[in-house]
Amino acid sequence: MSPLPATIPALVRTRVRAAVRRPARLTPEESAGRALVMRLVSLLLQYPDAELIAARRELTTTVEALPATPGAEHLARFTDWFAALEPEALEQHYVEMFDLRRKSSLYLTYYLHGDTRRRGMALLTLNQRYRAAGWDTDGAELPDHLPVVLEFAALAGPGAGEAPLRRHRRGLELIHRALTDADSPYRHVLAALLTLLPPPTETDRAAVAQLVAEGPPNEEVGLDPYGTYGDGEFAPPNTFVPPAPAPPSRVQTAPTSRREGRR
Repeated sequence: MSPLPATIPALVRTRVRAAVRRPARLTPEESAGRALVMRLVSLLLQYPDAELIAARRELTTTVEALPATPGAEHLARFTDWFAALEPEALEQHYVEMFDLRRKSSLYLTYYLHGDTRRRGMALLTLNQRYRAAGWDTDGAELPDHLPVVLEFAALAGPGAGEAPLRRHRRGLELIHRALTDADSPYRHVLAALLTLLPPPTETDRAAVAQLVAEGPPNEEVGLDPYGTYGDGEFAPPNTFVPPAPAPPSRVQTAPTSRREGRR
């Protein structure tokens, strides 16, 4: 229920809410600190290859030096776990959480558009946004991959740079919920990111609940080529699912080459 009196015109009420949610103007130091957290989250959400494993001590030291905030506390909890686990266990956990689970994929436009034609347009729009800001990705990942979106946010700043994160906030909430349900330490990384965004509205919460129950949109043209994936679940982007009654099957990419030929 809105705390504003019902007698206030709807347009005024909407603009008041927007003003309340609008972040205060940041100092250069605050902007730099925010960009650092974005970059840390981007790094920690990438596949734990040999290079990232070798940087664990440096990452832990950087997180420990952050100002005391709820986001820094979440990152510290994650890096404690990240620094202690064996590399092979980290690789396996990452693949399980982000490649094999349906509701914690890191490809943000999937949650908003599913595998529909609208998703292709959303990917194109993201690429155009990056190029307009003078930033060209290396093409190793799709433009909606969360670490890519975070790197752009860190480079371009809290306004236009973070706009894609705000647009896909509901998808971020769903990923955080899925990681929490799986008791994955990666939930702390998502939680740290969410502390930087405006709090969810009741509409956001309702939309996330609907997304959990129904999954993302599907093209409603002809027969569904993917069949049924599971009770109350939906398949991650570009995942092939055999028609029932055959059980779902996937071919797991070897960790050393997982970044080749991705979606």
